[in-house]
Amino acid sequence: MNEKILRIYLDSCCYNRPYDDQSQIRISLEAQAKIFIQNAVRYGKIELVTSFVLRYENNKNPYANKRISIGDFIEKYTTVFVDFEKIAEIKKIAEEIMSTGIKEVDAAHITCAILADDYFLTTDHRVLKYRNDKIEIMNPIEFLKVLEVTQNVQHD
Repeated sequence: MNEKILRIYLDSCCYNRPYDDQSQIRISLEAQAKIFIQNAVRYGKIELVTSFVLRYENNKNPYANKRISIGDFIEKYTTVFVDFEKIAEIKKIAEEIMSTGIKEVDAAHITCAILADDYFLTTDHRVLKYRNDKIEIMNPIEFLKVLEVTQNVQHD
């Protein structure tokens, strides 16, 4: 039986979570979940979606070690890339999302995810409150439950 491989889009907050202060349990757990998810991408259990928005935002990261590490992962493991050529469609959908109070860059990330994947992962609490019928938005910890159920992926 062929199982559908899930597609995920991680926003900049997710990519940067392992670099945050790990003294808070929530941050530490989200970082561990994100690293587990990254490993699932490495081993082909999940497809990674990225975009020109994510590249742009990562390139603005003032910390070279973070920028390079994140950029290398994105470059090596991206399965689907949402390119600038879809900007008209992205703007239209993002405007709808921004009308709910979501910031422009977050709306652009969500829109790119809508165009290409199943799940949008973030650690941003404001973004986690946003809901629509086009994509599942959740934090990395919640996504581990999806993986366990849909892919029978064990996290030891």
